[in-house]
Amino acid sequence: MADTGLPAERSARFMLSGRGGEHLLVALLALYVLVLGLWPLLRLFAEAFGANDAGESFGLIRDGLSSRATHRALGNTVYASAGSVVVSAVLGVALALAMGMLRLRGRVAMTFLILAPLLIPSQIMALAWIELMGSSSPILGPLGLAPAPGQTNPMYSAGGIIALMGIEHMPLVFLAVRAALAALPEDLVEAARIAGAGRGRILARVVLPLVAPAAASGAILAFAAAVGNFGVPALLGIPGRFSMLTTLIYQRLNGFGPAVIGQVAVLALLLVALAGAALGLRALMVRRAVPVDRGGRPLQPLELGRWRLPVEAGLWAALIVMAVLPMLALLGTALSPALGVPLTLETLTFGNFTDTLLSNATIRRAFANSAWLSLAAAVISAAVALGIGYMAAQRRHMLARRLLWLTDAPFVVPGTVLALAYILVFLPPLPGVGVSIYGTSTILLLAYLARFLPLVLGPATVAMAGTEPALDEAARIVGAGLLTRIARITAPMAAPSLVAGAVLVFLTAFNELTLSALLWSSGVETVGVMVFSLQYEGNSTGAAALSAASVGFVLLLALALDRLAGWLPPGTLPWRS
Repeated sequence: MADTGLPAERSARFMLSGRGGEHLLVALLALYVLVLGLWPLLRLFAEAFGANDAGESFGLIRDGLSSRATHRALGNTVYASAGSVVVSAVLGVALALAMGMLRLRGRVAMTFLILAPLLIPSQIMALAWIELMGSSSPILGPLGLAPAPGQTNPMYSAGGIIALMGIEHMPLVFLAVRAALAALPEDLVEAARIAGAGRGRILARVVLPLVAPAAASGAILAFAAAVGNFGVPALLGIPGRFSMLTTLIYQRLNGFGPAVIGQVAVLALLLVALAGAALGLRALMVRRAVPVDRGGRPLQPLELGRWRLPVEAGLWAALIVMAVLPMLALLGTALSPALGVPLTLETLTFGNFTDTLLSNATIRRAFANSAWLSLAAAVISAAVALGIGYMAAQRRHMLARRLLWLTDAPFVVPGTVLALAYILVFLPPLPGVGVSIYGTSTILLLAYLARFLPLVLGPATVAMAGTEPALDEAARIVGAGLLTRIARITAPMAAPSLVAGAVLVFLTAFNELTLSALLWSSGVETVGVMVFSLQYEGNSTGAAALSAASVGFVLLLALALDRLAGWLPPGTLPWRS
């Protein structure tokens, strides 16, 4: 039957269901990515290259680079980040070799503890180690190992920052090396064994050289993460008078407000230069890496025999020290009536929890703010990821495929830099509206959306790339519209990955501090900000109670996500791989 519709009607149907609808969808998604991610960053970098108060071209950069405070913060940032990489590399490689090459009992639980720093925010990790290593430590105190009262907590130092950032970013090295081990064929090890090589020689001459590029790649990524870390330097470095670029930006903005945005933009440019150089080196290493033949049987775990019990005991001891004891110290402090009071059955109290979580209206509001902001960021990010993933993986739209790597920009730059960019762009009234969103929850939500989209976009795109495009093509031939095909075919198949990614966004955003520390205002406090504020004000027991409750909430969500492991694509949950 001939189409008797009017030209306007045919054009509308084309826009909604044909190629026009796809182009419109990609255009809207591109606008989303550009406005929320790239535009603020480009504006910030342009600001850094502006003139100073004297009108000198590139004056802000010259003034910033000639500042003694900038030199000290830059040197400390490079020193602490490089030192933490050594810790991350040693721990990450050793643990990956143990998990990947040895037959161990409780492997899933061990892996979960190894990856725990990915779930626990840096400010809460820092607070936990402060409580563990302090003179009032509920763990070391009864053992007589705590510092004497009045002594400075050893964590308030460059060494403390290096050690803790090393532990926090260790999973990045662990994941890279574990993936390299999974790609090694058993034939290489078997050939060395037939040639008479022992286990030590096989490890040193066969395995380590092959996983070395992956270890270096993970270490470089750990360096980039350390450069942009805010929670650890803020809680350990500010009291210890060890300035880093992220804390210098925070202190300048906290002291002088948005009036110094041009000066701190220069500091942000230094952060991006350090992180960008590291990521560029990593990309170069990946391109030049010699591929390993992945054919054949994968590497089989080694039997430990009589060494099984000592090795497992050593691994459990190391993981308990790194991941469990700090959390127990945090919980012990939360249950103590006051710092310095020994925790016993007689002194144990839940008063800090009730005072902090129930009686404090500001903290209740912070929990509500974090909950709805994180939920909104998770839901919207999942919807956007569905659209981008569908157009890139199913329809293979060229612009959509470009968006896949453009969305990484707000994620790979330090969070402090993105927060500064948002202040610069959204402090003035919005064009055509005349209202500024600075100081509102809207600016926090937009920043979360820009930063955390890759957490759900990556798994969703992989899932959609593995689905059969013929189903979508058949639906299109029979007249199904674009939105119908996405909702009825693509979304159900990608649902497990979308849900898993959305939960990861929620978990990450709920305790987020780096963005929130610079963007929050009265009435829109978040949990991460309140933990930092309580500790900064000297209310350690209140900060510990809030942190313990927050960690418990996150762990419950992680366990709920773990229950979905059977419905998720392999590799979605890293501790289940």
